[in-house]
Amino acid sequence: MNTLPINWLTEGLLDFEYKKYMLLAYLQAAKNEFGEQRLYPIFSDLIMHYRNLLQVKEHKRLVYEQFPQRISRADFEKLELVYEKIVEDDETMAQIEEIIQYATPRFSQTLEEGKELYDFVERHLEFSPVGITPIYHNEGYLFLENFPGKETQVYVYHITVFENTYEKYRGINTKHLQTVRRGLALTHEHLKAQLIRENQKLPNPATFVAVAKIPVPVEQSLLPIAKRSLVKYVTQLAA
Repeated sequence: MNTLPINWLTEGLLDFEYKKYMLLAYLQAAKNEFGEQRLYPIFSDLIMHYRNLLQVKEHKRLVYEQFPQRISRADFEKLELVYEKIVEDDETMAQIEEIIQYATPRFSQTLEEGKELYDFVERHLEFSPVGITPIYHNEGYLFLENFPGKETQVYVYHITVFENTYEKYRGINTKHLQTVRRGLALTHEHLKAQLIRENQKLPNPATFVAVAKIPVPVEQSLLPIAKRSLVKYVTQLAA
């Protein structure tokens, strides 16, 4: 897939037509991914680039928190120093602002297409607990079933809570355990009981099932949306 470098605004040839070519190729690649119902990682990448554009447009600076984990603090500081020098150059900054003005609405339009796909998949995803949910629900199992539901993907999940002065964030990690072909004799409840017998470390696990009513790519769409649905559900339980 065509990707856009983190510092695409400043690296390489600082020319409007060149940057326009880079941007349009990237956005077309994103649209192609959405056309195949693949949301991730392109959707989160788009959000990162769009937010950074808005930060540059409004504050004329880059914001480290808007970048994904693949850029280190040291790399970012180097990038910020380069950008500060560019800001001091009125002619160069004018070119960058021209690029930003061109790019912002196109990012927004493409993001809207991604959001529509996200909402479409989410609307066709049934999410529910399996059995009684214990008081502790930051760790347990996630059952994932894609359409037409002949197999169940079993994941163990762990939700981590991060807090700062203003907000509380929840991140989720999942690990695929097994793929199970379910039949009439193996319900979600029976599968949960089987997992409890096999793993004594989780004697009373919170367990949830996400069932897709439409066929979508598991890794690029179904699993990420199911994980977000799980975090939202657990957040409501903790409220």
